Amino acid sequence: MSDFNDPDAVARYAEAPRRLVPGFADMQRMALLLLSEQAPPDARVLVIGAGGGLELKAFAEARPAWRFDGVDPSAQMLHLARATLGPLVARVTLHKGEVEVAPDGPFDAASCLLTMHFIPVDGRRRLLAEVRRRLRPGAPFVVAHHSIPASRDERRRWLSRYAAFAVSSGVDAAAAEKAYEAIGEGLPVLAPEEDEALLREAGFAAIGLFYAGFTFRGWVARA
Repeated sequence: MSDFNDPDAVARYAEAPRRLVPGFADMQRMALLLLSEQAPPDARVLVIGAGGGLELKAFAEARPAWRFDGVDPSAQMLHLARATLGPLVARVTLHKGEVEVAPDGPFDAASCLLTMHFIPVDGRRRLLAEVRRRLRPGAPFVVAHHSIPASRDERRRWLSRYAAFAVSSGVDAAAAEKAYEAIGEGLPVLAPEEDEALLREAGFAAIGLFYAGFTFRGWVARA
């Protein structure tokens, strides 16, 4: 997968989700609407994996009174987020590091999009617990990432479909095959039921699936 500290990989990042994630723009829009169900007009929102700035920009453009704290471990990706946001960055505070560098809040909503599949199980537990600790009671949390059935045959089938989607979006076939192998062998991807169990373990409730696109799944939950 991309090295988020590699300037060349970072420069290419913005085009990747639109080509690799089915319904990427609509997934962001659905996430925004789900956050908006409970968040007030002047919400303070925590964004985990904020590097690149794509969801920050989508959220900030749609909700002009929201304020944001964005967290990402990559300085290069945070630099890209600032460039992506342009003048919108005035409503965003960016923090370099893991979830622990985020302010204590309390936040009115939180998101973690296309990030969790890079994080091993123990790290996910810590991240989810830290996010929930920073949210107001009942505040919404949206999360989306690779989440693939556990059986070997099912994983191969869905990763093949992921690669086919990438090729249909204009990705070179060899690059799509490389991504297939990197996800299948290199990422700590969990099964959907395991992802939901981690949300419950962290204390989230009212967990519901809102998005499914080949190998990707997205959930909304409440603190």
